[in-house]
Amino acid sequence: VHRLVTYIFVYEDLISLTCGAIIIWYFAGSFEKNVGTVKHCFLTIVFAVLSALLYLLLETIVSRVSEVEDAKGFMPVAFAMLGVSTTRSRMKRTLFFWVRVPVVLVPWFMLCIAWFIPRSSLLINLCGLLAGEAYGLGYCSCLDFPESMGSKLDRVFPFSLLKRIPGLKYIPASSAERRASESSKINPAPGAYPTQSYYCPSPPAPPAFQMQHANAH
Repeated sequence: VHRLVTYIFVYEDLISLTCGAIIIWYFAGSFEKNVGTVKHCFLTIVFAVLSALLYLLLETIVSRVSEVEDAKGFMPVAFAMLGVSTTRSRMKRTLFFWVRVPVVLVPWFMLCIAWFIPRSSLLINLCGLLAGEAYGLGYCSCLDFPESMGSKLDRVFPFSLLKRIPGLKYIPASSAERRASESSKINPAPGAYPTQSYYCPSPPAPPAFQMQHANAH
């Protein structure tokens, strides 16, 4: 049973490990900024289990037609997160390799590209994408938890420990706190940046002769 989750940490060579690190940094990092660290960790386990169960269900059918690669690596979870982001995105179109395409088609184009990555299983990546889109469309809402529970989990172990680790950026579960932190970066508080004072000399006083001449007039 534990292999339903631990397969996402399995890499067979340096190329697959490098691709997995890039995917975690890019896709998982941007997804964590939108949902918070607590929900990101929870959804990582959920997507890993759902992808593995769907993979075991389809493997018996697909293996009769062609050879199926073993499920391994973080890529299916990344496809699930990408599926959630695109299904819930307000954008209709986006640039993909300098061509404007519908946002909902971007994960499927990425799935075709990932097919050429060595040691990558197309079936498990497809299962991850299907699990993410099902969650994004609301079919797995029973597995979700409210934002208030996420805020409570922010204050308990191990998430309270993650906040104290230097160099690690912790994303709060509360959307209000995330918006406040983003707005503080855009609009810094007064005095947050050093300012330089410039000397503005006062205009020279007119000579006494001109003052007397002006008073006479």
